[in-house]
Amino acid sequence: MTLERTLVFIKPDGVERGLVGEILTRFERVGLTIVGMKMVWVDQDHTKKHYQAHVDKPFYLPIEEFITSGPVVAFVLEGHAAVALVRKMVGGTEPHSAAPGTIRGDYAHMNYAFADSDEGKSLGLRNVIHASGEKDEADKEIELWFTPEELHSYQLVHHKHMRG
Repeated sequence: MTLERTLVFIKPDGVERGLVGEILTRFERVGLTIVGMKMVWVDQDHTKKHYQAHVDKPFYLPIEEFITSGPVVAFVLEGHAAVALVRKMVGGTEPHSAAPGTIRGDYAHMNYAFADSDEGKSLGLRNVIHASGEKDEADKEIELWFTPEELHSYQLVHHKHMRG
């Protein structure tokens, strides 16, 4: 099996709540390597590129307003089957139905009903974290968020336990 890379970013709600260290620790503990990381305040243009498939949907504007409301911590993780592993650890998109033990299940609390309500509509679905959904998506998102010079290769001690 070859190594994969995937994009993850902790959204403004996760940054504001001081969850960055806890979330990074979870990924490191399973042996994923952080090969690039930065804190950025995303602008509307970048948000439109990242959420390109959703720009014309009614729920897009609250997403844009939310993602641009504060800094995010973006990072690239590398490991065996990294995309699937990270998605499993992150949990379902809707925090209310995300499994306990997942990042969203443990740290997010909003549900679709509230996000769609008059009170929650302007907030967008606050679910702490983004993770690429599949390998091709990860490759495109990494290219959008990071230059090749911002990505690094190195070995963790975990790698010696994964050699066949």
